[in-house]
Amino acid sequence: MCVRGRAQAALLLQDADGIAEVLSPTGHEAVYFARICAASPTELRRCKPGELGTVISRYHGIGRSDWLAMPVIPYFYSVEDASQVPSHLDSETVQSLRLAYHDAHLESLGKVKEGGGIHRGWNQLVGAAYERRIWAFRFDTTEAQDDAFIARMNAEQNRSHFSILFRNCADFSSQVLDFYFPHAFKRHIVPDGGIVTPRQIAYELVKYGRKHPEIELTVMEIPLVHGMHHASRIGKSAAESLVVTGYVVPIALLSPYAAGVIVVDTLLWGRYPLKLDNARVLSPETLAALGPSTAGMPARRVGAYHRENSGEATDNLSAMCRR
Repeated sequence: MCVRGRAQAALLLQDADGIAEVLSPTGHEAVYFARICAASPTELRRCKPGELGTVISRYHGIGRSDWLAMPVIPYFYSVEDASQVPSHLDSETVQSLRLAYHDAHLESLGKVKEGGGIHRGWNQLVGAAYERRIWAFRFDTTEAQDDAFIARMNAEQNRSHFSILFRNCADFSSQVLDFYFPHAFKRHIVPDGGIVTPRQIAYELVKYGRKHPEIELTVMEIPLVHGMHHASRIGKSAAESLVVTGYVVPIALLSPYAAGVIVVDTLLWGRYPLKLDNARVLSPETLAALGPSTAGMPARRVGAYHRENSGEATDNLSAMCRR
């Protein structure tokens, strides 16, 4: 009998921040796994007892890899242990923390630029909570599903073909969720003209969770750590982004019909209500709540990459629990 483990993964919907909030306010998206850890940024394995899991996403501007995996604590806070998160910080402190973690654990990425506010680099991998608020849509997976996912990701070619329109971070999250919930996440012409955005995927997951209460979908908030930035705003749909940034104005000059379609798209389909008011707020000390089965296990250093033999993982999808 296949027993479903409780709340072992989460879709991470990340606010738009900094200059991106003005130029392209769709935000970023990643997927967290409590049972899956990173042997390296490009190799996955099962977690050992006490490890808190990993965050996986697609990035642009970090080497040639399509996806990269980061231990969850440094991904949010640029440190190896939650007790090391500073109570007060500024831009210099954030950069220092990032550089220290990079020098200790990310040299394997090769000659990748650190990046800045517009042209991003490896700085996307560490300290996300210093730049933006993050919403975690936690859902249930099985051990068989996680093992099959590890086998698939490690076996497939991990080469970047990033495209902001058709192979972005939200497309990656959609593919991951479709692996766990087959045929539930598809590209739609309306809204957003076939462009997949982070908020759209979160909305689709919320809808799926309503129809399938057995996945125990729960919403949590990892708040922005104030100091470097003072606020961030939840990402918008592609059509709404064109409206709020003013890009719809030159479009209207070229084609009033196209501009009208964008506005109607935004008003009728593209708002994606998520109802986040009652989300549980997590701190660095309570971050283990993303994966409840880790609660009560002995604490371990969770911010570094470790290799281990996780056993023979099957990629036979028929072995996975089906709803």
